[in-house]
Formats: sequence, C-alpha cells, structure tokens
Amino acid sequence: MAFRVPQVTSRPNGEPLVRLSGVNKWFGELHVLQDIDLEIARGEVVVVIGPSGSGKSTLCRTINRLESIEQGEITIDGERLPEEGKQLARLRSDVGMVFQSFNLFAHKTILQNVTLGPIKVRGKSKAEAEQRARELLERVGVSAQADKYPAQLSGGQQQRVAIARALAMDPKVMLFDEPTSALDPEMISEVLDVMVGLARDGMTMIVVTHEMGFARRAANRVVFMDGGRVVETADPETFFTAPRSDRAKDFLSKILNH
Repeated sequence: MAFRVPQVTSRPNGEPLVRLSGVNKWFGELHVLQDIDLEIARGEVVVVIGPSGSGKSTLCRTINRLESIEQGEITIDGERLPEEGKQLARLRSDVGMVFQSFNLFAHKTILQNVTLGPIKVRGKSKAEAEQRARELLERVGVSAQADKYPAQLSGGQQQRVAIARALAMDPKVMLFDEPTSALDPEMISEVLDVMVGLARDGMTMIVVTHEMGFARRAANRVVFMDGGRVVETADPETFFTAPRSDRAKDFLSKILNH
C-alpha cells in the first residue's frame, strides 16, 4: 500500500537515550540476537527492518525486558535495565510499547483503558488522568470513542487507542512492534499518520515494521537485521537507494518490486 507523508525534519540530539551493548539472546539453541550494539539518541526515529526470523521483534521486546537477555547490557537514559523488581517496573514505565495486537481491556471503556496506567502506576488523580487521556484521544483522532468499549471500535481505532494509552504514561521512548501488521489495508494509513505526527513532535521511537513508506519518510535511521545481527545501518535515503550489503540489496529487491 502506498503511503505518502511529508518528510519528518526533526533530528536527534544529545547522549543516547537507549543503548544496547553486546546484547546476546538465545531461544534454546537458537541464537536470536548476536552481539547487538545499538544506540538511539533522544528524539531519534529508528526503523528496524529485515526478513521474518531476523530478530527484529525480539530486539524490540528486550528493550523493556519483555524478553530477557543472556549477555550484554541495555540502558535507558543512562540507567541499566535490571532483571526484575520495582526498579524494572519504574524503568519499564518509561518505555511505551505498541504491539501487533492491541491488548486493550475488553471490559473497560476506551477512557478507562487509557487512564488505568497513569492512575495505578504514576499515581495521578482520576481527574488529571482523564483530562490527559481525553487530550491524547483527541490527538490520535478517536475522542468520540471515549465511552465505548474496544469491541465497538475498528482495528485501526483500537490501535490508535493503544498508542494513546502508551503515551499517557509520558514515556521517554516508544517501541512499536509491527503495529500495522494485523490491520486491514485501509486502516494502516490512519495509524501511520499518528506515528508520523509523533515523530514530527520529537518522540524517540524504535519501530519494527514492514511499511517501507513509513521508513523512508519518517525515520532518521534504518537498521537492517538478518540472522540475529545488525547487518547495516544508514539514513533512509542511503539505505533505500544505495544499500551496502548484498543481503540488504536482496531483501529490498524482493520488497520493493512487489
């Protein structure tokens, strides 16, 4: 599906907000992440692409410890991500995550879904949380759905609610793990539009996606993975027009010619 948006012009600055150093992970004998070294600057939009089974979703999920790592270190804003406990919960609350599936609470209204985290984890009052939630629902274009339940919304609307819910925690970085892959084609652009808006506003974002249009238009940097390794990293223009590695060239020839 073609996706056309203005080029995002925001640029990262300062020290790395997210740093992965020597990260290795196994699933049994399968070495799914191999010696990953990656830094994401504050305000940077990094799009991670690669073939199925390349480790890109696992990489995304290690950044807030949804998946553990066997070797290496991950830091968020200078703090090492601990294995467990209250410190992990605190750091994890600084990392918003949006999945393929929307994971909304079916028995709660849209407004309740968005306010639950700020009230329970951040300690905000109900009034404060609801005001912020309504602002965010307006921002993602679903304010009229606040009192409905998830089943009453389309997939695209539910995914936008999931983005609002993550933003309600005031995260330092947002992770997106193939956020449009479960959506009908006509709903994809409405979610990507919201993500482009976040990128323009300077949100630090790590996005695993097959949407090459989004990668070309919104990313500061493209990271190409294959076989559990970072094979190539470059700005979008360079990566899509003059990839260095044979593996990236082969991948792009298959993706862009269909």
